[in-house]
Amino acid sequence: MAERKCAALMKAGATVTVVSPSLTKRLESARDKGLITHKNRKYRTADIGSSFLVIAATGSENTNGRVAKDASALHRLVNVVDTPALCSFIVPSVVRRGLLTIAISTGGASPALAKAIRKDLEKRYGPEISKSLVAVKNAREKAMAEIPDKTEREKFLRNLATRTSAMHRTE
Repeated sequence: MAERKCAALMKAGATVTVVSPSLTKRLESARDKGLITHKNRKYRTADIGSSFLVIAATGSENTNGRVAKDASALHRLVNVVDTPALCSFIVPSVVRRGLLTIAISTGGASPALAKAIRKDLEKRYGPEISKSLVAVKNAREKAMAEIPDKTEREKFLRNLATRTSAMHRTE
């Protein structure tokens, strides 16, 4: 779980510090490449420091609760994996296909359901949607420049979106 959270944060350009007595192979590799900082020990309140956001994914209900309490006291954003009541924000399950981003959230009610829906959408919208979306973007830019009538332009763009969506329907 922590590995996936770190990967998403790194992809977003965050500076990531992992506090843990152990790391997965991928996190070891990220540490060795200088992509994350690793504190090789158990959590301490001071670890929060000046962090903008904190994610607790320790596997220990007690430690996760301490992290949430400490982060809240320091007015930091906190996400405790699988415990929505302790979170000040939730992390949606996300499908990314080039310019297309689809976020799925159950408001913390069922991360497993959000994941199942994400997997379904990943099958429905494969990598080819990315190429289609680039073409739609180009067509939209051209329409914005060449179709002066707003009503006609909106009609054209709606039809383009409908056709593109239908092309990727797998029902």
